[in-house]
Amino acid sequence: MTWDQSLVLVLLLGIVAGLVFTKIKPAVLFAASAFIAFQSGLISVEAMAGNFTNSSLLTLVLLILASAALEKTRLVSWVSGQLSSGKLGTVVAKLGLSTAFLSSFTNNTAVVVSLIGAIKRNRRHAPSRLLIPLSYAAILGGTLTLIGTSTNLIINSFVESSGLPALDFFAPSTIGLAVLAGGLLVLIPFCYLLPDYDDHSEDDLPYVLEAAITRGSPLAGNSVTENGLRALRRLYLAEIVRDGEVIAPVCPDTVLKEGDKLQFCGDVESVATLQEIEGLALFGQHHINGQNLLEVVVSHSASILGKTLKEAKFRENFDAVVVAIRRGHEKLEGGLGNIPLLAGDTLVIVPGKGFAKEQQRMEREFVLVNGLDSSVRLDAKMSTWVLAGFATIIGAALMNWMPLLNGLAAYLMVLLLTGVVNLGELRRRFPVEIVVIVGCALSLAQLMIDSGLSAQMGDLFIQWFNGWGVYGALIATYLLTLVLTELVTNNAAAALAFPIGYSLALGYGVDPMPFIMAVLFGASASFISPYGYQTNLLVYSVGNYQLTDYLRIGLPLSLVYSALVIGLIPVFFPF
Repeated sequence: MTWDQSLVLVLLLGIVAGLVFTKIKPAVLFAASAFIAFQSGLISVEAMAGNFTNSSLLTLVLLILASAALEKTRLVSWVSGQLSSGKLGTVVAKLGLSTAFLSSFTNNTAVVVSLIGAIKRNRRHAPSRLLIPLSYAAILGGTLTLIGTSTNLIINSFVESSGLPALDFFAPSTIGLAVLAGGLLVLIPFCYLLPDYDDHSEDDLPYVLEAAITRGSPLAGNSVTENGLRALRRLYLAEIVRDGEVIAPVCPDTVLKEGDKLQFCGDVESVATLQEIEGLALFGQHHINGQNLLEVVVSHSASILGKTLKEAKFRENFDAVVVAIRRGHEKLEGGLGNIPLLAGDTLVIVPGKGFAKEQQRMEREFVLVNGLDSSVRLDAKMSTWVLAGFATIIGAALMNWMPLLNGLAAYLMVLLLTGVVNLGELRRRFPVEIVVIVGCALSLAQLMIDSGLSAQMGDLFIQWFNGWGVYGALIATYLLTLVLTELVTNNAAAALAFPIGYSLALGYGVDPMPFIMAVLFGASASFISPYGYQTNLLVYSVGNYQLTDYLRIGLPLSLVYSALVIGLIPVFFPF
């Protein structure tokens, strides 16, 4: 083994050890290894720069940024509506299919982030019984197309850097559909084994929100119970203001009328819940359309102390609309626009463009300004345009009219110019860690191939599996990737396993595609641990899960998934 090969091997072993035995972030480990390789003269500046500007990596970045707009559309509201009726198994089936469809065309992590709120707001089932199925369905859906998950695009980067033709958009789709069907057959019955953690408590709903029954609303003429307003999770109807008179407490059989103002107790996610109910107009609805929410605390020196929102002319003076107010756990009454503001009150606002311009004034009026992860929904017209634009870009790429990278760049520019997203949102959404991991991993993978290390490792694997043949090597590649995925995250697993799988294909003198598919599906096979895949980690704390919850449903799913992948790869991608 040459000095170059030895150094690359040490770097790889260092990455694996760091990922498995320490809490150092993968991006730091990959960046440190690439830095050492660069300082040792193994790779040039030009080669590294080329890896960071790889077309698949740039496409991935633009997809993640574009998802900031897709999350605001009414498509998420539609999925939320699918969760409001039916037994648990039926809801999991509908959630699985809709999540998989969304994940196949946009980043699956963004899909899970968008739908966590919808699941927490569903009216019938505890979120803990739906969040793990949501994550697993997103993983399964990510295998349907080339852009469904960051891992697929990363592997395509390795394919292109190896001098092979880029993967087709629907290359993994046939096997992906099979594993999706098999996965749903596991998820539907096994979801009943998940814990029933329900945190519904009126004491935990600190914000006051207001919505009005609009003219011609389907809610008018029906009782509170008939409209389903008594069964809203994390949202409690506290009082009704009708013709200046307050109706409180609200009885289940109270009939609603046009013009009624409904006052709710809820949390930040309740803003989106109220927007999704047809016939309700959120307080300040005419001035909001897809903006991100901010949380501000009224200062002791504020000029609005003792004034109501109407008296303070809040929208005119601050270019912002208040959609919720909180005063500790004190119960506020009288309608959102009639509550006198006190020092320490927390307001959830939808800011306009002029809100941040007068920084000194804002510091005097508000003690604290926090950006929230939630945003208000786009209206129906804008949602349609955003979704139609994205569909057009994907269609143009599939028809070879325009490269996907060019289309996404143009799409993102239009989103910025129209104000659907802003630079602040894109800055927060920019996937720095993914860029660092992929760029450095491409450099290390190229070093493995150029130095001959991957060929030596491939020869070693061939010796180990002597007698098992090429199919045994394929299974070994898949299982290696799967184990790495559970131990060191999916993107790192793809970076470490691809050169070995590629070298095995060359060693056996067969088409590399079966081995590429083994790495692709193995890198998405994270079902038995919350740590291997980002979507699993996202739902871990939200659902109050334990490790055994993942094992209970993830182990049978992993076995079915693996059996289908190993059995179908040689059928659709023969050696």
